Amino acid sequence: MKQYLDLLDYILKNGEDRGDRTGTGVISSFGHQIRFDLNDGFPAVTTKSLAWKGVVSELLWFLEGSDDERRLAEIRFEKDRTELTDLSKFSTIWTDNADNQGVDLGYENNDITKKLGPVYGVQWRNWGGIDQIKKLINDIKSNPYGRRHILSAWNVEQLDYMALPPCHVMSQFYVSESGRLSCQMYQRSADMFLGVPFNIASYALLQSILANILKLAPGDFIHTFGDAHIYKNSLEQVKEQLTRTPKKLPKLVMPQLESIDAIKNCSVSDFILDGYESHPALKAKMAI
Repeated sequence: MKQYLDLLDYILKNGEDRGDRTGTGVISSFGHQIRFDLNDGFPAVTTKSLAWKGVVSELLWFLEGSDDERRLAEIRFEKDRTELTDLSKFSTIWTDNADNQGVDLGYENNDITKKLGPVYGVQWRNWGGIDQIKKLINDIKSNPYGRRHILSAWNVEQLDYMALPPCHVMSQFYVSESGRLSCQMYQRSADMFLGVPFNIASYALLQSILANILKLAPGDFIHTFGDAHIYKNSLEQVKEQLTRTPKKLPKLVMPQLESIDAIKNCSVSDFILDGYESHPALKAKMAI
């Protein structure tokens, strides 16, 4: 994860001091790229702890196509619908968006349902009736060397109905002659301290799931940034993180999946980071 730490250091030293939508203030730099070879290990940040269960549950929620934050809470805490009232005390990384922007949009959110509008999962699984995930898998199978293997969340027509417009906007997949599936993701807005380690792990996991289904080996994950920023309420945490030496990367262990439909039978505990060790957690308040 040295590439990630180097980018943090670059932004601290060279970024612009700017205001932002949340009123928190940021140090910002535009236009960067980092790359991870998944054969070297799974790119989980080790200079602080990674909320792995949060990564897995959110991706399973996206792949389910849900727009309900309470459904994410179910997946995260592996609860049944019949126990939903027990989840009212549990929050997720999307709870504040549901309780604030979601309510502002007119969604009737409560302890049972917290609608977010047509966010990532909806776009992935039902963009105007098109299941982008199934189409992506079928297109890679039928034309592996094609240049149109795109997954997009930036549906301009529906942006105003989303509690949070997509930060990770789109990704492109590439099959090498050696049978490796690589992924490049473009992120228009990147919270480098809190969000980006989560985003790296999420897309590396998505890439690994798709490779698993397609019976390909995971290749490179390339993360391309637009506005890469460090919020001012996490500057001291970033400086602390930069004093820490990265640890060995873990290996991803997951079940064999025959199709994307099989993902509905998976739980968070089916995806394991074998050998994951990290430095202690570093916490900061999320700016929304």
